[in-house]
Amino acid sequence: METIVLYPSPGMGHVIAMVELAKFILRRRPSTAIAVLIAPPSFNTGSTAAYIRRISATVPSITFHHLPQVTVHDFSSFPSMESVIFHVLRRSNDAVRRTLEQISASAAVSAFIIDFFCPSLAIAKELRIPTYYFITSGACILAFFLCLPEIDETTTESFRDMNTSLNVPGIPAIVPAKDMILPLLDRDSSDYDDFVKFSFDLVKSDGIIVNTFENLETKALRSIREGKCNPGGRTPPVYCVGPLLDSDGHHGGDNECLRWLDGQPERSVVFLCFGSLGLHSAEQLREIAGGLERSGERFLWVVRSPPTADPRKRFEPPPPELERLLPAGFLERTKDRGFVVESWAPQVAVLNHGAVGGFVTHCGWNSVLEAVCAGVPMVAWPIYAEQKMNRVVMVEDMKLAVSMEAAADGFVAAAEVERRVKEVMEAESEVRKVVEVMCQEAKAAVSDGGSSIAALEKLLDLWTSRGK
Repeated sequence: METIVLYPSPGMGHVIAMVELAKFILRRRPSTAIAVLIAPPSFNTGSTAAYIRRISATVPSITFHHLPQVTVHDFSSFPSMESVIFHVLRRSNDAVRRTLEQISASAAVSAFIIDFFCPSLAIAKELRIPTYYFITSGACILAFFLCLPEIDETTTESFRDMNTSLNVPGIPAIVPAKDMILPLLDRDSSDYDDFVKFSFDLVKSDGIIVNTFENLETKALRSIREGKCNPGGRTPPVYCVGPLLDSDGHHGGDNECLRWLDGQPERSVVFLCFGSLGLHSAEQLREIAGGLERSGERFLWVVRSPPTADPRKRFEPPPPELERLLPAGFLERTKDRGFVVESWAPQVAVLNHGAVGGFVTHCGWNSVLEAVCAGVPMVAWPIYAEQKMNRVVMVEDMKLAVSMEAAADGFVAAAEVERRVKEVMEAESEVRKVVEVMCQEAKAAVSDGGSSIAALEKLLDLWTSRGK
């Protein structure tokens, strides 16, 4: 049987996007077998494990192969959580090889699709398995990574010390160097070296699959395909197959926050949610509360506990103590127009609810795509990873969002929260009009005859011909 092997990096967003790619493949080629390699349990949160169990029970063509545990003795010895993940994934390479060999012994593996952060390209090349990178961020981030080796060779300063803007083809030139992906800011760090190596490996692959669609990132895609991001070198074929969203997320179930939304007027609620790793300090939470209260707008706000000194709790912080974290009396004073959710809400279902008219987001790419597909304008408030770069593109190029402005230390005042919440909720704003148009473009991309279906069909034809 023809088999495709997928290997996401840890993190709920990465796993969901890869599994949705698997579902997309199965909708076009139902007879295909899909094997998904799951990184060591250290990074499988409870929610990730529950998600995998649900997919295993409902999509029998997808099988999950759990890689063995890799022991991390001292989390504090690593400069960042990203470096811990890189370490664990490198240590998992032997298990990846064994698993690929086992699968290949009983099936023809037509493609190995790996997350950008998974250092397994060389293994697949040795086994002569066509290997494709899957970029869970957009084409603008891909453009940057294709440029990174040249940037590294032509500069000596760390990004954090540069007082210039980056010149990346297809991305607005106003991206400040200091807004670079956080682990890349210091060129002397091991994280920086890892990202540069991954960028070199990108161009050695058989192709690059991106969770985006053609009309969303036209400029970046044109620059990539014309070779402007890797001048003088090879650029692999790029396949845009998005938007790939959590297809189960539309069904939020009998969730209390959805029942609350049922009682709100159309497009009257601003939704605030910052992703599974987007944590705010207690002081920042109080400022957000103050801004929401002063705005007078209806709101649905997902509150997570502030970060702790223990990096292992980053993936699963304890439930928030709302009465302690939020201003005294806030919940009572806003109970008629606000709803605060502890830790998690069914984001896709919320965004697609008719009562939601605006979204304050951390700019994670999955969240951006979910908002676009729901036709909801955004306030961009980046927190970690590549989100500051996403913010620039969302605000300056795509015009899908307004920017939440922070102080130099990243702190956002209540007055700014109030101002941006009011701005995004304006009924006739230009941002809302742009998002509504792009919402239709997103639907067209994954409809019959759409660009994303055409890209996937091209890949499937390649893989099928290899198996003959």
